[in-house]
Amino acid sequence: MPATQPTLVFLHGFAESPAIWTSFTRDFPARYRVLTPALPGHGSNPGPVTDYSMEAQARAVLQQLDAAGAEKVVLVGHSMGGYVALALAEAHPERVAGLAIFHSTALPDPEEKQAARDESAGFVRRHGVEKYMRSSIRNLLAPTNRKRLAAELKELEDIAAATPETTVLGCLEAMKHRPDRTAVLREAKFPVLFIGGHDDPAVPLDTLLPQLALSTQSHALLLHGVGHLGFIEAPESTQRAVLDFAAGVFGEAT
Repeated sequence: MPATQPTLVFLHGFAESPAIWTSFTRDFPARYRVLTPALPGHGSNPGPVTDYSMEAQARAVLQQLDAAGAEKVVLVGHSMGGYVALALAEAHPERVAGLAIFHSTALPDPEEKQAARDESAGFVRRHGVEKYMRSSIRNLLAPTNRKRLAAELKELEDIAAATPETTVLGCLEAMKHRPDRTAVLREAKFPVLFIGGHDDPAVPLDTLLPQLALSTQSHALLLHGVGHLGFIEAPESTQRAVLDFAAGVFGEAT
């Protein structure tokens, strides 16, 4: 594929893998090149990893983009993938044609979220990754979607349960200490898309809405009846939002 082909880069979240994007991107137009890197310690990229910081993960993604010959891309980051995308955009804004923050935030963890991450790490050390994931991931879905998406939830739980404990603990600590990156939004010379859920327990809308005003080229999709996993809770709406955003970035008709 030519390096000049419009490229979309999808970054999965904490204890996820590139597999979360398989169904989501399957029917994307052939004019787009779709890349789904595995973040360090996840999926097909198990490590060893010594640094799980968002900056280190961004450098690992950049190496994969370089290897693929992808120069300027639209970054789509889900949850922790959004933190990584923001870190990459901060360090190398010249590589970013557009940034989609998918159930994620440029804000750092508040104290109560930091404490919750410490509690999660303690639970993992006591009870293991699988028990933690199978007791926590379902809460990321809006309550009305949990029964309807039982099969998709099981798939996500299986992916998460296979994540190495060192990765889980390393990422919890790294997310806890990530910095405020709202300056990336204020200084962005590229368009920014926010996708949020009204029932998202991880990124409440009252923390997301003020960020929409920071970028001069801001777009948003705010979904009723959706939690933290819009790529399975509302796939058609979120797919269309990403494709419309990409078409605008690359100056193409939808």
